Amino acid sequence: MSIDNVALLPAYIAAGTALLAFVADLVAPGRHRVVLAATAAGAIATGVAAILVGQGDTRATFCAGQVGCSYVADHTAALVAALFAGLTLLVLGLSAGAVRRLPPGEYCFLLAASMTGGVVLGYARDLISLIVALETLTLPLYLLVGLRARVTPETGAGREARDGGDPTSRLASAQGSFTFFVVSVVSSAIALLGAALLYATTGAVHFGAVNAALAGNPQVRDMPLTGVAVVLLLAGLSFKVAAVPFHAWAPVTYDGGPVPIAAYLSTASKLGGVIAIVSLTSHALGPSLNLAGPALAVLAVLTMTVGNLAALRQTRMVRLLAWSSIAQAGYILAPLGGLALARGRTSEAVGTAVAAVLGYTFFYVILEVAAFGSIVALRGDLDGGTIDEYRGAVRRSPLVVSVFVLALVGLAGLPPGLAGLFAKVVVVRSLLSGGSTWLAIVVALNAVIGLAYYLRVAAALVGPANATSPAAAAPAPAARRWPVLAALGAAAVAAVVVGFAPQLVLSAVR
Repeated sequence: MSIDNVALLPAYIAAGTALLAFVADLVAPGRHRVVLAATAAGAIATGVAAILVGQGDTRATFCAGQVGCSYVADHTAALVAALFAGLTLLVLGLSAGAVRRLPPGEYCFLLAASMTGGVVLGYARDLISLIVALETLTLPLYLLVGLRARVTPETGAGREARDGGDPTSRLASAQGSFTFFVVSVVSSAIALLGAALLYATTGAVHFGAVNAALAGNPQVRDMPLTGVAVVLLLAGLSFKVAAVPFHAWAPVTYDGGPVPIAAYLSTASKLGGVIAIVSLTSHALGPSLNLAGPALAVLAVLTMTVGNLAALRQTRMVRLLAWSSIAQAGYILAPLGGLALARGRTSEAVGTAVAAVLGYTFFYVILEVAAFGSIVALRGDLDGGTIDEYRGAVRRSPLVVSVFVLALVGLAGLPPGLAGLFAKVVVVRSLLSGGSTWLAIVVALNAVIGLAYYLRVAAALVGPANATSPAAAAPAPAARRWPVLAALGAAAVAAVVVGFAPQLVLSAVR
């Protein structure tokens, strides 16, 4: 069996970036700028390599004859790999302040290792590669969340030192990391059990072979064990997108880790879960979507409803965005649930649903990075603080607050946040075209509920200043670092561009 090293080039560079960050820290100890620059260069190289490899014909490697290939480099995989590399680059920019008070080598190595899992995930075409890539994406994040506990008052300055060095903050970091680890282990065990049962019923691990086994043998497709396998596999993967009931880890974990890592968790981890679910449903489980339909629809409804209702009661900024991201996961899963429940599915209907899922995910990722980047610029990168601490921030940082408000109204699906508005429209249109009118109504009602807390935060940002609020005082040190402002500006520009030209995203994901 020959190995196509050109197809593997993005994965090679991503893995090499992790090693480069580690070596850079050994060669230049304490020089956080060197480590950060080396990791950023590796992320850029990964994205460029993915785009170049994806320009040509589809390439495949690790093939098993007529059964299928485990690694396929096509246009979609290149898009996913480039998106993970871009997310990593933006998070590195937001981490310019964090790496000064955290071990830079460990921080950048773990972030690049997680990027490697995300890059490989887009190319995976069998159950084993998919789960291994997803775990590679997730495992480094346990440690990254817990790194905030390493900050001491002596290694920071001012408010940022108090935010990261006090015992309460250390406890929150440890609690978030441990919660994330425990829930992730359980969900991984569920996904592995589902994959094992699916292999037992179909005798295959490659997506094409699983699809053929389910489509060509009604006896296998209708077995109760096959239904259990499909539901368990999708339920285990739903943890990555923080879907109910695998959602409770998100608020604790987001609020316990450094803010840039919370941004990475809410975007890259969710993107990984979405890619895994979409790959399975479109390439492997198509003939069994009738079995997964009720599960996906129920997950979507519960996730968006629970996320929005819980967000209404939040007083801490990062926790509010965490519950908001849970609600957004429900919107992301809705087109797949509607497709699974629809009758007479065609390849065009499948393509429309998948495009709606990926398009919404892309819009969401951009807006979420802009929201978390605004938090870093306004308050710092170790603790998001409470919503009251942001009152009157527009008087100190009008441009940053403008980006923050744009991100919030975009997540709510209101103009001028056109990216979020088009995302909601794409999802509702996909559901209506598939005949799932009731699910479209649930999405619309939840979008109305979401307006309450998004607009509450926006009103606090532009409302009268609070004399005791840190937002009314001098800018946080992180806000004065150009990489933070550059990352925030890039996210804002991307949000505006895709808002005015959404067809760029929708045509790419098709």
